[in-house]
Amino acid sequence: MEMAFDEIRTLSDETLLVLYGNGDGAAARALVERLGPLAYRLAVRMLGDRAEAEDLAQEALLRLWKIAPDWRMGEAKVSTWLYRVVTNLATDRLRRRRGVGLDEAPELPDGAASALEGMIETDRAQALELALAQLPARQRQAVVLRHLEGLTNPEIAAAMEIGVEAVESLTARGKRTLAQLLAPRRAELGYGHD
Repeated sequence: MEMAFDEIRTLSDETLLVLYGNGDGAAARALVERLGPLAYRLAVRMLGDRAEAEDLAQEALLRLWKIAPDWRMGEAKVSTWLYRVVTNLATDRLRRRRGVGLDEAPELPDGAASALEGMIETDRAQALELALAQLPARQRQAVVLRHLEGLTNPEIAAAMEIGVEAVESLTARGKRTLAQLLAPRRAELGYGHD
């Protein structure tokens, strides 16, 4: 018997996955609502292509559904498992298209108060996406997970299957490289002069 959707939304990801594994469709809908946007957002940031990111997020969620009946509570966080799957799928896709120029970063919604502010924010977002695309894959993963997705270093280490020290190193190198890539555009992007 399925729980009411409002009740089910308060449960943990792990509990929802176990419920889904036992046939609860409402649990699956709650997980898609909760984790789908996270998977999609990470995929967009990794790939720079919204359509491909949507496909990748769906593929990652399908993999989650396949393992649901065998999920063991307490061994891993569902979100950490999903981040790892998304980053691995994105890395595989990036490897396949290596040597092919990346499309220009898509325009992101701005939510700014004025048209000028909106254009500045869009330019900044595009510049960041283009700079992220130039980072080595592992640095990009670490920077995106830490600074754009807000994961802690231990969560990133689990998602990337590396040590916390490696996460710190990748993040620091990635930030330095981003700063170097974006430095020539500071004035253009409205950051003024140092």
